[in-house]
Amino acid sequence: MLTASVLLVSFVVFLLVLQFLKLQWIRRRLPPGPTPYPLFGNLLQMNFQIHHEILKKMAKTHGNVFTLWFLNTPMVVLQGFHAVKEGLTVHAEDVAGRPLIKSFHILTQGNGVMFSNGRLWKQQRRFGLATLRKMGVGKKDQEYRLQEEAGHLVEYLKKTNGKPLDPTMPVVHTVSNVICSVIFGHRFSKDDENFHRLIESIDTITAFGNSISFFIYEMVPWLARRLLAPCRDTVSSIDFVNNLLAKELESHKGKRKSDENQDFIDYYLDEIDKTKGDADATYDEENLIQTIFDLFLAGTETTATTLRWALLYMVIYPDIQAKVQKELDAVLGCSHPICYEDRKKLPYTNAVVHEIQRYSNIVLIALPRQSMKDTELLGFPVPKNTIILANIDSVLTDPGKWETPDQFNPGHFLDKDGNFVNREAFLPFSIGHRVCMGELLARMELFIVFATLLRAFTFTLPEGVKEVSTKLVFGSTMKPPPYELCAIPR
Repeated sequence: MLTASVLLVSFVVFLLVLQFLKLQWIRRRLPPGPTPYPLFGNLLQMNFQIHHEILKKMAKTHGNVFTLWFLNTPMVVLQGFHAVKEGLTVHAEDVAGRPLIKSFHILTQGNGVMFSNGRLWKQQRRFGLATLRKMGVGKKDQEYRLQEEAGHLVEYLKKTNGKPLDPTMPVVHTVSNVICSVIFGHRFSKDDENFHRLIESIDTITAFGNSISFFIYEMVPWLARRLLAPCRDTVSSIDFVNNLLAKELESHKGKRKSDENQDFIDYYLDEIDKTKGDADATYDEENLIQTIFDLFLAGTETTATTLRWALLYMVIYPDIQAKVQKELDAVLGCSHPICYEDRKKLPYTNAVVHEIQRYSNIVLIALPRQSMKDTELLGFPVPKNTIILANIDSVLTDPGKWETPDQFNPGHFLDKDGNFVNREAFLPFSIGHRVCMGELLARMELFIVFATLLRAFTFTLPEGVKEVSTKLVFGSTMKPPPYELCAIPR
């Protein structure tokens, strides 16, 4: 019995040593990085999280292009503006893939836009961008929807009569209804049970990413799905969203008129009809449901979280809030609804919105890319099918690109005469072929909602509260800690 145990232990040790030597051999063909361990790779050194501070420390040791190991899979990390920009644009086509990891597969089955690849991805993305333009994103048509939702939010806050409230749910409802109006052609009541479950489900799914449960699922999916509540909750949330979207699709199919496209689903159903019989076309109901799922996932959490940071910064920096309000009053008054075009007449307000995005930096690490062929990134060889992580936080806080990277400073986006200036290192929506498809809609939404709120209210801390924490809640997106504020009508 003792001999059998010794043999088993010896065999396990032999396999671990073999795996260790294999990793060292493969490492020679990749950028430098910390030593990976068998089974775990660098997950132990990373505390089972891809954390921007850990990446910053590793970059000081290994350089701005380095390799981390996720279990037995190498990931090349790009750190800082130069590495991210060059790495994702010089050979943009070579690094435009998405890795087919287990968690992405249960979310999308390889369909849609966000996690698809090849011809399917190119067709779905091209159609999505063209359709958003047809629907007026960037034009007056879309502005009316944004102004309407901003107006609903103003009315809701007025009813609080300046009493303390947590702004999370009203802000999330507003942002979610913008996406609903684009995709479904209608908005939901704040009291709608399905709408609440939809918001909760999206929150559960995004919270799962970059969590310890996520990494455990990648290691032992069959065990994680049975034992870990976050895994079960995520799968349940995915099922709920898919079922809700399928019901909306059936409702559209029963009501649609071919000459009256009103929303994204209508346009997509038309495309399915037009391309029937085309063997190269990828337009079908599965991809439709997944594409609108992707739009929800990308378009609600990020924008809502940015607006929550925006309101928090305004109560922390009342002098900046006052300067925004002074500019709004002087230039626009209180008569007409705020338009996206107004940003050109409001340089300080526009600068504050940009600085909120830079400083809050809610997506620290861009969604992973994958090399489609053997390529080269900043002089380092990168084999085909290597995962590539772009550290967006390191771009938005690059000391070589920002005068005061660790301070909230709207002056980053103003010249000496107070005119707005774009900055090349402002890349919150990433860069390259996988840049965010809804970037323009998000920019419009942030500006119009933020400016509308600050024209209508002064935001303050509740009476007796002297300070509030800005320590981020770490996850797939970086949320502010829970807080309350008072919306005082102006």
